Formats: sequence, structure tokens, C-alpha cells
Amino acid sequence: MTRTGHMVDIGDCELYVSVLGEGYPILILHGGPGLDHHEFGDYLDPLADAGYQLVLVDERASGKSSRPDSATWTLAQMAADVPALARAMGLQRHAVLGHSYGAFVALQYAVDFPHDPGPVIVSAGLPSSRYLENVNVALEAFEPEELRAQVAQSWEREATVETAEDFAQLMHDQLPFHFADPRDPRIEDYEFRTRESVYSPEVLRVFADAGYGGIEVEDKLGEVQRPVLVISGKHDRTCVPEGGKAIADGIPGARFVLFEHSAHMMFVEEADLYLKVVREFLDDLR
Repeated sequence: MTRTGHMVDIGDCELYVSVLGEGYPILILHGGPGLDHHEFGDYLDPLADAGYQLVLVDERASGKSSRPDSATWTLAQMAADVPALARAMGLQRHAVLGHSYGAFVALQYAVDFPHDPGPVIVSAGLPSSRYLENVNVALEAFEPEELRAQVAQSWEREATVETAEDFAQLMHDQLPFHFADPRDPRIEDYEFRTRESVYSPEVLRVFADAGYGGIEVEDKLGEVQRPVLVISGKHDRTCVPEGGKAIADGIPGARFVLFEHSAHMMFVEEADLYLKVVREFLDDLR
């Protein structure tokens, strides 16, 4: 199966998409901010074998996408880019899957465009930035101690990161915090499978100074009428499962799945189950 990539003009900028497979399209949104579609490596590729078309998106100003005015690098604008991209690609129907910061974008999209019919999958997301207050508590208890210092220092560098190489290094330093087992041997394999990532330090700097997008939709969740699947890792230290449960509780009919053996990287830590849960959710709707 051949993967193809191209730019899509959505008006004020062009978004790069990497497309794999044929069938029902899934627009897939990466985290960061400032990462790119390579965050997912090849972990989601089996969905293409199951009859889905994976449209992995480099969000505005990230990866190979163009760099419009930095005033447009906002959560609300990136959410608006989702239907703009679908229109530009001529997609009559599609699903949206967002992970981490991409989950913030997907959830904001679901709230801001309540009448769009397609399903949304919120993977490691939160409905409010208040849930991020738990991160420092989790860091204070994080073991082993030398990794705790490593993670703390990497966060401090986010607001001043200058080069793609520095961005890659701070991501390397943070990864143990995002796995249930900080010494998980799959961390090294994940880094190998995402080695082509294009990092955008300027994007990370902007969002680090602006509260990482400032997701605040908890009081609007009841307005969402589309099918929504919320996925959380039981041991997630950043996007805590309480936040995921709050999303599912607030959206009528939403499904909530807790991954018992995962932290933030469920599609790596419990890869087969992740694919099964996503596939069954979408299959049921089809």
C-alpha cells in the first residue's frame, strides 16, 4: 500500500497531508504543539488495511505545512482548519482523530462545529486547562529521580527552544514521563519509528507562552451532537483520565474507554487494543 503526500490549499495557508489507503477517511491530528504527522509513525497503518483512508495532517505552521501569520496559530483556528481541509479535499464524509494537543483541536472542532456529522475520536485529551494543574503533582512523584529532573528541565526549555535539534532532544527527554513504565523498552522503538519527524520550535515557543492553546470547552460539551469516542490512559500524567471521563460525561452518548496499562502513549503501549477500539467505534457507525 502506497503512502502519498501533498499540499492542500485551505485559504490562508497550505496544509501538508500524508495519505494511506482507500475508503472512509480519517483526518488524523498530531500533538505537540509543533510536532508533525510522523508522531504516529506506522502505528495506525493497520486501519488502512481495514478499509479506512488515513489522512495524517501537519497542522498549520507545523511539519511541511506553510507558515501563515503567527497570529493565526491558535487552537480555534486549527479547529476551523479541520472542516476547511475536508472541503478543500472534497470529502463528503470523514472522521477526525486527534491525540494529545491534536485531541484539543479535535474537541474544539466538535464544539465549534456541532452540526458537522462526522464522528470524532479524542485520544488523550482534556476539556479544560485546569486539568493540567495535576502535571506538577505527578512530576513531584515521578520516579526515578534522575528522570524527574530530566523531564522538568525539558519543560523549562520549551519556551525558549530555538532549533529542530533542540526540540527533538527535549522530546527525547520527556518521553519517559509519557509512558506508564518510564523505562519501557518500546520508547527506543518509538523514537526509531518516528525518526523522520519535522519539528517546529517556533510553534512550540508560541504555545508554551500561551498555555498550550487554552482549551476551555467544559461548559459547551452538551452542545455536541455527533458520535464521540474518548480514549484515556489510566496512568497518563499530563492529560489525566479524569479529564477524559469529564469529556465523555459531558457529551450526550459519548463512549469512554480507559486503557488500564497505558499512560499518554496508548497507541504505542497498547497498540493492538487501540486499533481495535478505534476500528470498532468507526465500524459501528458505518
